[in-house]
Amino acid sequence: MPPKRAPFKIAGHQVSGGRRKKIEIPIAKLMSGTSVSLPIIVWHGKTKGPTAWISAAVHGDEIEGVEIIRRVANRISAQRMRGTVIAIPVVNVHGFNTGDRYLPDRRDLNRSFPGSRRGSLASRLAHLVMDQVVSRCDYGIDLHTGSDHRTNLPQIRADLDDSVTLQLAQAFGAPIALHSMTRDGSLRQAATEMGAKVLLYEGGEAWRFDDESIKAGAAGVLRVLAASGFIDPVAPDVEPSLVARSSKWIRCGRSGIIQRDVELGARVNAGEVVARIHDTFGKKLGEVKSGTTGVVIGHTQHPLVNRGDAIVHVAEVDPG
Repeated sequence: MPPKRAPFKIAGHQVSGGRRKKIEIPIAKLMSGTSVSLPIIVWHGKTKGPTAWISAAVHGDEIEGVEIIRRVANRISAQRMRGTVIAIPVVNVHGFNTGDRYLPDRRDLNRSFPGSRRGSLASRLAHLVMDQVVSRCDYGIDLHTGSDHRTNLPQIRADLDDSVTLQLAQAFGAPIALHSMTRDGSLRQAATEMGAKVLLYEGGEAWRFDDESIKAGAAGVLRVLAASGFIDPVAPDVEPSLVARSSKWIRCGRSGIIQRDVELGARVNAGEVVARIHDTFGKKLGEVKSGTTGVVIGHTQHPLVNRGDAIVHVAEVDPG
């Protein structure tokens, strides 16, 4: 028999090989004195292998990833796993509980990494996530949705110039893989600088469950875990992702009420009308045309617009 695997130690807890464990890591206390904890799930496989994390709700209103992690959790087993997987279903616990994208200090957690032990609340939470979870991982998948009344086509954003990351992005199998450089203070940037290979998934919209985006996200996570050697394949193969090197938001030139003419996944050509603008009397004020050729990967859900508002997001897909 192979030697018994050493336990995985995290935040004062131990997880034996072949076991799954739910853990709460203290974050802080509310002003009422109620404790707030970071929920994590650890699957510590029976045999050696890499380590990965899956995170959701870094922005408190982006709840779709919570459901994706629930579905993934129902499909994997520590008894049959190689390596270790750590899931954080809700990173921004404060925002999740109060219906807010941000933390109580009004800071964006995804601009606060790697954080510090003695900084703001956002900085302290970022430091906790980096110290206890990300620092020990080889791979990471960070789950997001659209924000500010926007919805997104399921897509992966990652450094596609890195060969390993590109392979993981293609394994995920989202309709679009968009080359995207990291943003200062983001979880992806901080984790990449620590040496992890990171995918950022976008799909659906804030405060909504979009079943197609959830299905695509859960299946994609499972395919990445299989491609990285954690589990045997359990999700069906899909067509290769379309690869895009850049994307552009189409903005309206006038204020008014829009009637959008394109949906997620639609192909548009430069000069094609993507929306029409009317005033409150019903008078047509103009049309909004695409300045580029590509695939619609996001759009506003809000029909009321001001001049300059972004309404349709188009990815310029690589030919062939």
